[in-house]
Amino acid sequence: MARTSQRSWQRWQDWAALVIGVLTALAPLVVATNAAAVWTMVVLGVVLAAASLWSLVSPGSVTSEWVHGVLGVLLFLAPWVMGYSALTGASWTSWVAGGLTVVVAASALPAANAAHRGTLAAS
Repeated sequence: MARTSQRSWQRWQDWAALVIGVLTALAPLVVATNAAAVWTMVVLGVVLAAASLWSLVSPGSVTSEWVHGVLGVLLFLAPWVMGYSALTGASWTSWVAGGLTVVVAASALPAANAAHRGTLAAS
């Protein structure tokens, strides 16, 4: 079996998650929001961007990909939980960003697992 190694700053899924996080954090500047929507989208967007940087630096970190998935689910559920589902722009931003984040995280898991196994094999 060939050893799989990935260099940092290479995986497209992590770059996509970073863009999603930044756009989510900046979305309250262009969509109608209330205080709950602003705080939710900014905090979850910044945390998603930070987790994406973690994944980019350490491509063998499977945990960071799971964090992306959890943040995606939280973003998707946020309009109902935080009470801004009546705000169309904020809600759709959260739903789309959350759904895309879950898809990106799920697609990155196999590569992260392979990189993790390759890192362990080299030790």
